[in-house]
Amino acid sequence: MDVDFVANKGSKRYYIQSAWKMPNEDKVRQETRSLNAISDSFKKIIVTGENIRLKRDENGIVTIPVIQFLKDPNSLDL
Repeated sequence: MDVDFVANKGSKRYYIQSAWKMPNEDKVRQETRSLNAISDSFKKIIVTGENIRLKRDENGIVTIPVIQFLKDPNSLDL
């Protein structure tokens, strides 16, 4: 497993991947590959430096801009 961060909070676990930019599908696949390889059902998040709207893919992976991730106290559970 090659994920940037694994955070535990009580009985919850979060897998967090960081990516400055994801300008094309190749980069998106690169960043989601390791998250998709994790077989448990804990939250999987990509934090990006891009100014985007929060989105969730068909596998439940959330992509969130770093500013929102840092400012929103509930960002781990969005």
